[in-house]
Order: sequence, then structure tokens, then C-alpha cells
Amino acid sequence: MRGIIEVRIRESGNIVFYDSNGLQAKVGGYVIIDAERGQDYAQVIGIPEKISEAEPKGPLKKIIRVATQEDVNQINDNKKRTKDTFQICAKKIQEHKLEMKLIDAEYSFDGTKLIFYFTSEDRVDFRELVKDLAHVFKVRIELKQIGVRDEARMLGGFGHCGRALCCASFLKGFDAVTIRMAKEQNLSLNPTKISGVCGRLMCCLSYEYESYKKYLKGLPKEGEKITLPEGKGKVVSVNALKRKVMVELEEGKHIELDYNK
Repeated sequence: MRGIIEVRIRESGNIVFYDSNGLQAKVGGYVIIDAERGQDYAQVIGIPEKISEAEPKGPLKKIIRVATQEDVNQINDNKKRTKDTFQICAKKIQEHKLEMKLIDAEYSFDGTKLIFYFTSEDRVDFRELVKDLAHVFKVRIELKQIGVRDEARMLGGFGHCGRALCCASFLKGFDAVTIRMAKEQNLSLNPTKISGVCGRLMCCLSYEYESYKKYLKGLPKEGEKITLPEGKGKVVSVNALKRKVMVELEEGKHIELDYNK
């Protein structure tokens, strides 16, 4: 059985699976991997216990080695260098009068590529900026435009629940989240209560959605008019988890219906 580890490429990259290549990688430690354009580094964020459930289909790339102390020193040096590069890039963006918000900067493991992440409401022609930055840093420059959800993932923070943002801690990607998910879970539709720090609907609205759909099956909807032996009435509330419905009769009397019976 092959060993599988879950890693985040660099500080702001994707979360992917790699073959441990028989090496003893530890959660929180760094490994050197074969990336799209040469060697890069990644941090181990998980070692799945149940391989059959976590293992993706198809062959996996193997890690090259567990990071040595020399590798870790180089990674840390790259992180220190990005503090200055971030400030310089932000200044260059102002000089070129570009409508873009710089979010993060990072070097590739070997230091031959410098990646800048930014957000913008529109497409940005940054060709002259790239030339200017390449002249300053003497490395290959890559500018990546990201969305507001990616911005939240990279910057981190805390959600309404008080826990670290899901996108910054364990989510591997962004699934579609709709207002219908909030409605069917009988949540407040106040945007401030169901939106995350990114301004989009909270990712956690989708976590229990399928369960709510299952429990709501066969129940009348809120506002629906129904006829009972006691008379006609309207559904005023639905408790999906308890599968109970409150009905208000025309004369004002309330009757609770239990759909578990």
C-alpha cells in the first residue's frame, strides 16, 4: 500500500496529494517536490489514515525528499526576502497607476521565480509592470490575478464561529454555495450573517445541505397552505432535523405536526 500525504505547495499554493515515496514525512514539516517547472517546496498538512477514502484516482507524483535543514533555511530566507519585494511591487503598481490590489508575494524554492498575487475588479494590462519588476529583481516574474475567496484563503482570519477560516485551514477548493442552501436550513438571510470575510456566502452553508435536503423530504414548505382534520391552515415553521411542522389554523390556533410518526 503506497503512502499518501496531503501538502500545500509553497505558502499560497493548492492543497494536493503526493506519494510519500517511502519517506517519513511529518505533518507540519516541509518536503521538496517535483512541480510544474522544476523543484519546489510544500508543507505537509495531513497524512490520511484511511487511504481508500482519501486516495485520488490515477498515479501520484512522488516527493523528492524530506526537506533538510539546508532546505528549510533556504525556505525561510525566501520568506524574509518577500517582505521587501512586496513593498517594492506595491510601489511599482502605484507608479504604473494600475487598478490592482497586491495580496501576497512568494519566491519559488530555487529563487528563480517571484510570484505576485493580486485582485482587481477588471482585467489588468500588467506587461510593463512585469518588465519593470524583472529589471529590479533579476528573476522570472509571474503575476496571478485571484478572486476575493482566494484572497481570504491566503490572508487567513477568523469566521463568525470564532474558528480559523475553513478555506485557510483545510478546504482543498471552493464548491458552489447558493442562497437556497441558507433558505433550506432556515437560516437568517441577512447578508452580514451568512457572508464570510470575503463578502461571499460562507462555505460552511454547504456542509450540511445534503442532510437538510434528506430531512426536508416529504415535509410541507413554510408558507404552504394545508388542510387538517381541525381545519385549514398555513405552515408557519419547519424543523427539518426534528421533522416537525408548526401550522397556524385560520382561527389563530397553532398545531404541531410530527412527521416521525
